[in-house]
Amino acid sequence: MPTMRDRFVTLTHAALDRDPKVALVLADISVSAFETARSRHPDRVINVGIREQLMLGVAGGLAIEGMRPIAHSYAPFLVERAYEQLKVALGHQGVGAILASVGASYDWAAGGRTHHAPADVVLLDALPGWHVQVPGHPDEVAPLFSDALVRDESVYLRLSTRQNEAPRQIVAGRSSVVRRGRRGTVIAVGPMLDPTLAAIQGLDLTVLYATTVRPFDAATLRDTMPSATHGSHDIALVEPTVEGTSSHVVSAALVDRPHRLLAIGVPRVELRRYGTPEDHDRAYGLDARGLAERLTPFFR
Repeated sequence: MPTMRDRFVTLTHAALDRDPKVALVLADISVSAFETARSRHPDRVINVGIREQLMLGVAGGLAIEGMRPIAHSYAPFLVERAYEQLKVALGHQGVGAILASVGASYDWAAGGRTHHAPADVVLLDALPGWHVQVPGHPDEVAPLFSDALVRDESVYLRLSTRQNEAPRQIVAGRSSVVRRGRRGTVIAVGPMLDPTLAAIQGLDLTVLYATTVRPFDAATLRDTMPSATHGSHDIALVEPTVEGTSSHVVSAALVDRPHRLLAIGVPRVELRRYGTPEDHDRAYGLDARGLAERLTPFFR
């Protein structure tokens, strides 16, 4: 099956062919995948080499000139290494770009800490106006990418090798209602949907599937919440990013409703023995068994 990155490459080729305002800026990552596009559009497919800060500076300059730039690299290089350029070259200049990352939190777990980025969305949260999309299946990349192309704002498209078994019918900006229950609500983000569903078998819960996490879809959460239990609504948030990444937006959505919130994600603990992504999931309690150990007692 094609990966999310494969779908992104195909969609970007088509966008470059279709729209003369689309440009792609690379920093030596995925260059071979875009050779055809570079031969067709040498003025709009730019590889700056291993210079991620320059990549974002060039993207900002292209945006100032009215282009819709796409910058692509591993998440830690794209967000963490070039953070000042995100703040200044895009945000301070009042222009937008699409950032398409690969690697997610620890897709290349064996690559070590330099290639892990569980805090990418947290960092973008400190900057105003970002849209953040977290697909959970390759087939979900297209609608999110199409939505990003027509915007003027900055959009972060967080691509991963981790994926749910099947795609869902999604709409950019909205959460999908997977099922309804009476005991509480679980919000599963992107690739965390399948392990979450496996963890809560037998529990009478509403499940929301979020592929857009910024801006957060407060309306769907509020409209689908079951009646409060013991005077309080029980909400669990399961994310593939740092634990608590979206806690503040969920709490803000429910500021007028008493609620308990359980935030599950990558703990603020650095693993120094690198294995597979699945090894890291188990160590962090993000596999189905680990999730069940936290979700089941919370919703009792």
